[in-house]
Amino acid sequence: MRLPLRILSDLHLGHKASRIEDVENLRPLFRGAGTVIFNGDTWEELSTHWRARSEVMLGQLLAILEEEGCDVVCLPGNHDPGWEGAGFIELAGGRIVVTHGDALLRDGAPWKREMLAGQNVVAALWKDHPAAETDPVARHQLAREIAKRLPNLGHPSGKSLFTRALDAVFPPRRAIAMLRAWMTQGRLGARFCERYFPRAELIIVGHFHCHGIRKSGGRTVINTGSFVVPGPAGWVEWDGKTLSAGRIREKSSGETLLGKAKLIRKFI
Repeated sequence: MRLPLRILSDLHLGHKASRIEDVENLRPLFRGAGTVIFNGDTWEELSTHWRARSEVMLGQLLAILEEEGCDVVCLPGNHDPGWEGAGFIELAGGRIVVTHGDALLRDGAPWKREMLAGQNVVAALWKDHPAAETDPVARHQLAREIAKRLPNLGHPSGKSLFTRALDAVFPPRRAIAMLRAWMTQGRLGARFCERYFPRAELIIVGHFHCHGIRKSGGRTVINTGSFVVPGPAGWVEWDGKTLSAGRIREKSSGETLLGKAKLIRKFI
């Protein structure tokens, strides 16, 4: 992978609630990057409703990246588990881990209605994948299997904040699970590293759609947010020695720009 690495997540191309209407508006986010890493949920691979449009938008995205001279790495998420590879990337000799984030949770996305009703399926899959308890490659493979077996069957009807909020609170168990995941993602990230990546000091995730930097157990968890309402989305950059992060500015025209970079840590 050519440096610098620029990390984004949760574009959800083609999703009803995604703020990305025209992929061309993303072009400024790629300029100057050697490699762009899309950390899961880039497109709607599993959706029968949106897959066709999403696939077209994905093709447009890859064409823009080629025009900008960027290498591309796509990590799997629970919406697009079909990407090849281990499912994660280690940087700085294992001190930094990049993974979508669904593997931090035993059932991937406990707020999904399908997951609330499918705990027996999750239990059976864990029983069939005993190596996932300790091996990171097996754990990420299991996360993919859970996503494939319990894909989203229902879909939001709009992208307004009111519509999204209404969708989130029914049933109430869904809202409770969502809030719990948001509030505990720092602790979840630290525990995940302790079990699967003990050398990791910092983990970069998306998945939770909750942008921010959290610390727990001596480790740092960076969430790059999402392009789905309400957002916001963020970015992370690794130049081989230092890690920086910032928010993505989204103009009313749809154009996106990298916000001011904040130095997170030097790895020497």
